Amino acid sequence: MLKKTMVLSSSLVWAIVGMVPTSGQDAGLQSVIARAAALELDTAYNPPPGDAQFHHASGFAKTLCSAVFLTGLDPEFAAENVGFFTCPLEERGAMTWVVDRQRREVKVTLPNGQVRTAIHLGDLGCMTLPADGKIHFNPPSISSQLPDPATTPWPMGDQLPSTELAAEIDAELLEQAIEAAFQPADGMTAAFVITHRGKIIGERYAPGISMHTPLESWSMGKSITATLMGVLIQDGDYALDQPAPIPQWQTAEDPRRNIRIADLLHMSSGLRFRAPQDPDFDPDDGYPDHLYVYTGGVNTFQWTAERALQWPPNTVGRYRNSDPVLVNYLIRLAVEGRGEDYHSFPRRALFDQLGIRNMVLETDPYGNFLLQGYDLGSARDWSRLGNLYLQDGVWQGKRILPEGYVEFVSTLAPAWLADGRPIYGGFFWINGESEWPIPKDAYFMAGAGGQYNFIIPSQDLVVTRLGHYAGSNVGRESLKKSLALLLQAVPES
Repeated sequence: MLKKTMVLSSSLVWAIVGMVPTSGQDAGLQSVIARAAALELDTAYNPPPGDAQFHHASGFAKTLCSAVFLTGLDPEFAAENVGFFTCPLEERGAMTWVVDRQRREVKVTLPNGQVRTAIHLGDLGCMTLPADGKIHFNPPSISSQLPDPATTPWPMGDQLPSTELAAEIDAELLEQAIEAAFQPADGMTAAFVITHRGKIIGERYAPGISMHTPLESWSMGKSITATLMGVLIQDGDYALDQPAPIPQWQTAEDPRRNIRIADLLHMSSGLRFRAPQDPDFDPDDGYPDHLYVYTGGVNTFQWTAERALQWPPNTVGRYRNSDPVLVNYLIRLAVEGRGEDYHSFPRRALFDQLGIRNMVLETDPYGNFLLQGYDLGSARDWSRLGNLYLQDGVWQGKRILPEGYVEFVSTLAPAWLADGRPIYGGFFWINGESEWPIPKDAYFMAGAGGQYNFIIPSQDLVVTRLGHYAGSNVGRESLKKSLALLLQAVPES
């Protein structure tokens, strides 16, 4: 067993994550806040129960468990560099942790003696036990049934053809782009994969990381959620414009009955749900709902479905975990409603179709997938998912996603447009403000800590970058330099 205690000052924390707290918002942000205030409904807010430190310990235990038992990182390295989202680095300073490899568990102890325990559940990754220590489902085995990837050609396997680069690609600039993604070392890039027209043309990994290593991916899981919903729409279970059939909303007088599936995918449901990304977020107002759905140890689907409306649906765009949680709720309802096994659904309906073998999706104690961000995947697997979108939802001649679905997720959401923020589509980000040095038709998956999967149709490119959380801000600038070089290396198709 390993044991470690960390004490860090606030100034060191800010230096490590590369952020500086600000004391106000600019005029544009104030306009966004004012518009939302004018549309707000007179409904009550019920904050998450429990103590923030207790929740932070839950997040830390789960993150450390996944880093050690899934990614294979050294525990001390992971504790100082991985997954600050559900437990900021500063909060870890007051905690003591223990990794028990024999029991495959992590215990995190608070100064008041409270203990949070995360356990490794096999194919479902890791989970922090709730306060009562009970798991309310039987974790199944759902490993891939695909053939050996070493002897299966890409993209269904890892065997790459020995072909030369296309004549129009500048090999020297391509190599410079790959090198830029890993410089400086403080950016902590762990994996980088570039595909052009579906073929890998560039790839590199940090020491100790391989093409099969599942790395922290966080909110890129929202794009998995969008994809699984797309599969169900293709199967005829749902339609984008239909009201979301959440059971808790089905009384005649419930205004939430007007929330459509498209509104949830657009992060525009209007549900009252505090998130750190809210323009008017104040950390002094208490522990945010956005994090509680990771750390609360409750039936996350049921708890989220009880949130009241803050705005009419499809009027205000906000990046809140309520919406992906509820889309995942709908996925479970549909899969179990047709008599199928819920936990193996992502594997058989999506991952095995694309050759994805290393993706790990984690759950709450009730077996609900927490794909708002508790997911880990290898760079090649994320690249496969990106290429499904580059190919308009068709994989090796088979339509996986319905016609028009790729256009839907990659088109600016109306409520975000109304807010003057052209940056979000359908569980995918939009390059509408040209923040990234790539064309405006590009869209991307993104996760906390510097996780990205860019789909660039005009160049037939998919670019996947995964890294360790502590290097995210430096790594973000490295990635921008890399992308700029890459677009010089690969001309428009």
